[in-house]
Amino acid sequence: MTSNEDSKLIKDGAPTGEKRKTIVDSKDVGVTFFSGNHAADLKSRILEFFRDWKLPERALVQPLKDITFEGYEGEILGIIGSNGAGKSTLSRIISGILQEDYGVMEVKGKVTALFSFGMGFNPELPGKENVYLNGMMLGIDKKEIDKYIQDIKDFSDLGDFFEQPMKYYSSGMKSRLGFSVAANLHPEILILDEALNTGDAKFSQKASVKMKSLVKEAKMVILVTHSLGYAQNNCDRVMWLDGGTVREIGDPKTVIANYRATVPKRPQRKKRGKLELRKTETEMKDNVVIRAKDVGVKYKLTTGDFWALKDVNFEVREGEVVGIIGHNGAGKSTLCKALTKILRPDEGELELYGETSALLGYGTGFNPHLTGEDNIYLNALLLGIPKWRVDEKFDKIIEFTGLGDKVKKPVKDLSSGQKARLGFSIAANLQPDIFIVDEALSTGDLAFQQKASERIQEMMSRAKVVIIVSHSLAFIEKICTRGIWMEQGRVMYDGTAEEAVYKYKEAQGLLKPPVQKRQRQGRQGQRRRAANGRQNQKAVNQKPGAGNQNAKQAQNKATTQK
Repeated sequence: MTSNEDSKLIKDGAPTGEKRKTIVDSKDVGVTFFSGNHAADLKSRILEFFRDWKLPERALVQPLKDITFEGYEGEILGIIGSNGAGKSTLSRIISGILQEDYGVMEVKGKVTALFSFGMGFNPELPGKENVYLNGMMLGIDKKEIDKYIQDIKDFSDLGDFFEQPMKYYSSGMKSRLGFSVAANLHPEILILDEALNTGDAKFSQKASVKMKSLVKEAKMVILVTHSLGYAQNNCDRVMWLDGGTVREIGDPKTVIANYRATVPKRPQRKKRGKLELRKTETEMKDNVVIRAKDVGVKYKLTTGDFWALKDVNFEVREGEVVGIIGHNGAGKSTLCKALTKILRPDEGELELYGETSALLGYGTGFNPHLTGEDNIYLNALLLGIPKWRVDEKFDKIIEFTGLGDKVKKPVKDLSSGQKARLGFSIAANLQPDIFIVDEALSTGDLAFQQKASERIQEMMSRAKVVIIVSHSLAFIEKICTRGIWMEQGRVMYDGTAEEAVYKYKEAQGLLKPPVQKRQRQGRQGQRRRAANGRQNQKAVNQKPGAGNQNAKQAQNKATTQK
């Protein structure tokens, strides 16, 4: 383990060398269990017995091994690592949900933890009632919640949706509410485990400001994330977990750079970036695959009809990779559900020419008690794909997941990132005509996101259209040939991905003035002007009589002006 003490821990002018108070003290902590050893795994084991005619072996699993570190008062500690590295398991031990099998985990303070996007929410209850439900699950008294209910509503920016059933919320809206509950109830120690992955850029900025204020009032914040840029910008230290052990802990920039260096480089291929994808689009530009004409979808809320989509018009042609962006509640997920025929438009027409395969959220339709292998067939069935096609692609799906023997385990033992891998691998390897990905890669690690990016581009040789819904604007710019920016259920802009992202950022106030760039250009310009001046002066000095001639010209000019 490498420890870098030169991090940004000394805050508010605290003198160098001042002893910091330890809030989380982990000494040689480990977790060990035998796979398939729970009653809930019985169904999966029976299925495996009838398939192989023998009882499956129960392997010894160690998700965490000899974890030793200290978390200090007043810091934001980031935890990074690939899918299955042990990040969520460690979060659950710190929060007291899991008990370590050996070692000692000492936590000095009351822990408030937010996993994924607001675990414990009841979809049939309004957001407001879920605040009380979620708060009481965190051990907070109802009278205490009463004091902060308005702050929670204001911070979430949900408006009238705060009073509506959560079944109408997008994943991002759930993320907003979950963070607002956890952050506004004055926690001593706040753990955010992949809780902001589906939040839009503006809310993420708001959340980062809130986290910084929390560490001044509370004791510390622990942020588990795959967003390396977010971790580098907001954390005081970063801990890198690898294979259930602490690989490195220290300065965010250094640790993240070292982590990035270990991500395997994808083999160089013939360049298939946006230029080639646009060329494909040009060749097939007359072939319309999706046509939306004045599409509208409404929800009947307690306050009246709410139009999640209104007057949506666009056409998508074969060969396009379309990114759909917008803040939480803009209508992106509703549009995806309409495209996959989960929802039927209340107005207008939506025409689809081809077989659609969608990956919505974290592998919708997974049965947590079945193995990953069994869930491949189950998930494909829910996508309307016949068993014979799954049989043909089964080995390729397993290989693409990169999960190895973990696909033989119940899905409940997989992390959210591993579920994302499995879900994407199923949908991406079954060669659909129209492939829709709605925030399904938000928990994927860096290596798998690179792999998924290549697969999306490769799919254009087989699929007709790829549609990606994501809050990762950099991902949209990198992969998509076209961008659609949505706001309040309407299309605000439809054009190139770069222009759509720029206009969205501009409207949300997310554009940063390129101050440093201008300063560099200014210094470069000064150096060029100085160099040109020296060259001119040198030329003047080298030319016979030039100095006298220039002096005479200057004297004549001064006399004329006078």
